[in-house]
Amino acid sequence: MLCGFMETSSPRMTAGTREPPVNSSPAVAANAEGEEIEVLESTDVLPVAPEDMSNKRSNSFRRAILQGSRQLKGCSLRDEVGLGLSQRLVRHVAYETLPREVDRKWYFDSYTYCPPPLLILAITIAEVAVFMYYGFQLDRFVLQVSSPSFLKSPLPYHPQLRAQAWRYLSYSFMHTGIEHLSLNMAMLLLVGVPLEMVHGALRIGLVYVCGVLAGSLAVSVTDMTAPVVGSSGGVYALVSAHLANVVMNWSGMKCQFKLFRMAMALVCMSVEFGRAVWLRFYPPAFPPCPNPSFVAHLGGVVVGLTLGVVVLQNYEQRLQEQSLFWIFFSVYTLFVLCAVFWNVFAYSLLDVRLPPPP
Repeated sequence: MLCGFMETSSPRMTAGTREPPVNSSPAVAANAEGEEIEVLESTDVLPVAPEDMSNKRSNSFRRAILQGSRQLKGCSLRDEVGLGLSQRLVRHVAYETLPREVDRKWYFDSYTYCPPPLLILAITIAEVAVFMYYGFQLDRFVLQVSSPSFLKSPLPYHPQLRAQAWRYLSYSFMHTGIEHLSLNMAMLLLVGVPLEMVHGALRIGLVYVCGVLAGSLAVSVTDMTAPVVGSSGGVYALVSAHLANVVMNWSGMKCQFKLFRMAMALVCMSVEFGRAVWLRFYPPAFPPCPNPSFVAHLGGVVVGLTLGVVVLQNYEQRLQEQSLFWIFFSVYTLFVLCAVFWNVFAYSLLDVRLPPPP
């Protein structure tokens, strides 16, 4: 009876509990309890990522932080010392383009200069080479557009030659003069190279080419009698996207003198746009062909404020998984298709009086 009573009144061990042996010493019990706490803490350190998260780089970075392979210290990336010249350049680019400290540190740790930012440099070198070639051929480096042979090149867009489809992109390699080339080249290098270092050549090339194509198509729709030259469509797409990204993430952007630098970028854009407007309405050197249009600048700005902003804001995410990207890309594709139909049918239906071919 006594033995049965003791068996029924003794507490039962529930599942998941761990009790020390009855005859163990207090030290052994304390050790077992400490091991249990350590096991529980180790299982809570690394949470399982949700299945629907598509942010591969961000998830891997967070897991690396939790596992201790990269600890985010209290100090910012700017306070790290002992960096080489290339590391300081990468850190400077990170603060120029990325609004979050986690992204900046991830970029700083993962960037290897492979592949190097060659796209923007290659575009700039090609533009300079084309300008120098026609400068010596026309014997003119300032206001080359005033030369009678300027538009005879196979590169500029001309309304009479709009059936030559390559001109909708190749026009970006020619400029009206050294003043036009200098402003575009300065903005392209100062903004385009850091953006390419962070976002890659594919994304930045997409924004640039879309801006160039939108610029020539916008001219063919709204300024139907004018030719167009210059890379302003692509340059304004990149600069507008970057400036909009800075404004939308103003508190997170830690670049130095950001207000002054934004003001300088806007001044450069305004000077270049004002020069283009003045040149468009200035009496042409060889009437009835008007001077090149300025509408390409506006087409580039629209691309930058829509498609470009989506590309720059999603540094750590895949574009094909962003619904907003597909919305803007679909709108852009619809615009391109409408502009193509306009170029095919509208000129004859509206009986537009075009200047003679060059």
